[in-house]
Amino acid sequence: MKTNPRRGFTLIELLVVVAIIGILIGLLLPAVQQVRETARKASCLNNVRQLALAVYNYESAFKELPPSFKIEHGTILPTNNGSWSIHGRLLAYLEQNNSKNLVDLEEPWDEQIDTGVPTTRMTVFICPSEANDRVRRDSNGNEKVFPLNYVFNMGSWLIYDPVTAKQGDGPFYVNSKVTMGRITDGTSHTLCNGEAKMYTSYIRNTRDPGDTPPLGDDFDYFESFSGELKLGPNLNDNTGHTEWCDGRVHHSGFTTVFPPNSKVSYEFNGLTYDIDFNSVQEGKKDDQPTYAAVTLRSYHPQTVNVSMLDGSAVSITSTIDIDVWRALGTVSGGEIYDAEEIFR
Repeated sequence: MKTNPRRGFTLIELLVVVAIIGILIGLLLPAVQQVRETARKASCLNNVRQLALAVYNYESAFKELPPSFKIEHGTILPTNNGSWSIHGRLLAYLEQNNSKNLVDLEEPWDEQIDTGVPTTRMTVFICPSEANDRVRRDSNGNEKVFPLNYVFNMGSWLIYDPVTAKQGDGPFYVNSKVTMGRITDGTSHTLCNGEAKMYTSYIRNTRDPGDTPPLGDDFDYFESFSGELKLGPNLNDNTGHTEWCDGRVHHSGFTTVFPPNSKVSYEFNGLTYDIDFNSVQEGKKDDQPTYAAVTLRSYHPQTVNVSMLDGSAVSITSTIDIDVWRALGTVSGGEIYDAEEIFR
């Protein structure tokens, strides 16, 4: 009897199958990535909501919102850092009592690094899409502090004037004692917190820029400013939003000078950086006001996640009108916009 030999695949058939599989994977991969990004964005939105609820619970306990920074008026801090951030003051309302009990919120945070709290990775402070989710190290390679993504609304430009004690127009500022009754624009129309990126490039301790902020589309406004440049080609050269426990605006705050995801250019040594700006660190001088342009930036395409002071959490597009955006940053500006204007 004759038996038929077993027939195998030819090389051409095998190549065709491989090509088909490759096409199917190519079609499927974007869908998988989109599903993952949708899940990460939802988780991020939940984080900003949890922080807003923690603020609400803090206000219920103390009858005022937490201050961004504490300093005796007219004084200069003896150390480079100092006051604990809003994040530190919210630990008890974020199920982080163990960390809160290890530190003294009335003493400088940088004197308490040995407690291990500043280097703790607080999940609720971190966006799942963050590309540089890692501890910041000092010049000797030792763990110093953990960065963060979610920062609080410190208004539209002015942060603090140590001469006059004048404060910013947002709900959080130096030595603030803001009650809900002062939010005359309405808690649903006032920003609480939003997304920023870890290891942001920024400049600080510059000349006084004056009390008029840049135009909302003047993204190269700071090109002529010099000072301390916290930027460079290496990740650790860019240290904005890298200290979750520090109350200064370039670490734990934002302002509404520029719309979300704006690219604020600054050229240095042949490279162009996307920067934040702090004219003088809070507590650094006793004769110069602090102004800041600290922009919300997100890894979610064309949007940033934010919360309002009423505890709601929403996604804001990068194309929001600048006047609407700045109005959302103030507590009593008198500008009220409807949902269509905010979310268009």
